[in-house]
Amino acid sequence: MFPSLISRVTALGGVIAIALACLVALLLQTSMETRESVAWVTHSQQAIVCLDEAVSELREAESGQRGFLLTRDERFADTVDQRLADAARQFNRLERLTSDNVLQHERAVALREAVARRVAVLRAPLALGRRGDFVAAARMVADGQGRELMAEVDRRAGVLLQRERDLLAQRAAEAATRLAATKRAAIIGGPIIAALLALLVATVAFGVRRPLRRVLTAMEALGAGHGDERLETRTGSLEFDRLAAGYNRMAERLDEVLGEQRATDARLQAANADLLAQRGALETRGHVIARLGDMAHRLQAARTDAELAQIIDCFVPQVLPGVAGALYAHNNSRNLLVRLAGWGAGGALPESFGPDECWALRLGQSHVILGDGGEVACRHAAAEAGAYRCEPLLAGGEVIGLLFLQGVIGVEEAFRLTALGENIASALVNHRLQRDLKEQTVRDALTGLNNRRYMEEALKLEIARAARAGTPLAFVMCDVDHFKSFNDEFGHDAGDTVLQLVGAAMRDHFRDGDVACRYGGEEFAIIAPGASAAALLPRIERLRAALSELRARQGSRALGTISLSFGVSEWSAELGRDNAPLIASADAALYRAKRQGRDRAIIAERLAA
Repeated sequence: MFPSLISRVTALGGVIAIALACLVALLLQTSMETRESVAWVTHSQQAIVCLDEAVSELREAESGQRGFLLTRDERFADTVDQRLADAARQFNRLERLTSDNVLQHERAVALREAVARRVAVLRAPLALGRRGDFVAAARMVADGQGRELMAEVDRRAGVLLQRERDLLAQRAAEAATRLAATKRAAIIGGPIIAALLALLVATVAFGVRRPLRRVLTAMEALGAGHGDERLETRTGSLEFDRLAAGYNRMAERLDEVLGEQRATDARLQAANADLLAQRGALETRGHVIARLGDMAHRLQAARTDAELAQIIDCFVPQVLPGVAGALYAHNNSRNLLVRLAGWGAGGALPESFGPDECWALRLGQSHVILGDGGEVACRHAAAEAGAYRCEPLLAGGEVIGLLFLQGVIGVEEAFRLTALGENIASALVNHRLQRDLKEQTVRDALTGLNNRRYMEEALKLEIARAARAGTPLAFVMCDVDHFKSFNDEFGHDAGDTVLQLVGAAMRDHFRDGDVACRYGGEEFAIIAPGASAAALLPRIERLRAALSELRARQGSRALGTISLSFGVSEWSAELGRDNAPLIASADAALYRAKRQGRDRAIIAERLAA
């Protein structure tokens, strides 16, 4: 019925699970019923105890009344009040406890009403006694009404108590019956489940032991090298039948694999010989990669064009031995490819050329000339250049340089060329970013002149140089006359236009060696190394004349004429090597020019020796 061992085990497990579930459900039900019966027994006991305590408190209250009337001791009266309060609480609790039983609840309500009447009669003599009328109180007690009411209370309490005792006995019997049923279920169900478990264990043991022994024997033989051992495929268990069939197929396949392995060993030996032959090439490639890493590390640390050229000249011949060439960097301002480095015969290549002269830059990809006339040559390459390769260096789609290589680059060198181009392109981008960043830190964005920070550093350097070499050094402070009126009348945009015109004029009228700076606001400064104050005056006058001819405009509005006042100071040993005295001297001369009418240059007075 069940050819599979798993199906037999599953069937027995299902039967055990069902039997166990039934037993658990039965035990759970009987235990819940037993707990309910015990709860009702406890409930009846509480009602009985509450009734006994309530009646007892009422009787104690009667005793306290009689004691008070006989002894006239106020302490007895206080006891009566306490006992009556306790009795009232107990009767109220009794009424709540019997709320689940309609008849008992009605009896409890009637009992509480009878008690209320008895308490009223009990309190009347007590009140007379507290007012001192003990005679009237005694007559009221002697008339017998209290005894009749107390007899009614006892009668009703007895009926209620007897019924609660009957309920207690009934509920205790039900609890005992349910406990007995739970015991019988455990006694009968436990052995049944244990027998089923034993049957399950026996099924597993007998179904697994013999087939497993046969499989282990065959596996040990296979491990010992006897691959011809096969298993019987009819074991009485579907799983072990499949396992035996699978083992037999595995053993047959293993025989085939062993034959294939011998053939594979021969092929591996041949492949090993090839690997040994390639080992030298791999070692060479590893050496090249190491040199590329060294070159990349140094390129990233280079700070000047000369350092970049030195690194390229040193490492490229090691990466591409026997290949001459040059590295060109793109100059954005001139739109030219300028030779940055050249190795081998690359030093004879053109110093610069336009981007449109190279097919690689036009196409945005490598351009290879093999010298067989099968491709169009670049105009920047000489006619006798022969075979060469132009490799564009791009970053973000923008041309940043060109790698020109003479000769034919083989397949083995292709990966070297790719890595070389990536490293050089990254270095050129980094170098350009550093140069631009440095330019931003020392350049005034509005006028294009150097800023005050650069002026401070340059002036300190030029003072030290003049002191060391004994050469003259002139320094000029100047500002735009009536600059505030430009801002007040035409707005700050007009003021910016004036400052830009002044900056352009200064760049046009001073030597390349002079340092023109924007000091701040409308103030400017000029450092003139190698020039005396008197020699600098003609240049200042030419600048003043050029400014006076300017007709500044903002859109269609004329801004009027522009003039500057200048204070010129010449460094001397008396001023020391600090910037402040020289700047203060030029600043004082500037204020003299302002006081004397503006639009003029005043030379500062030299300090007395």
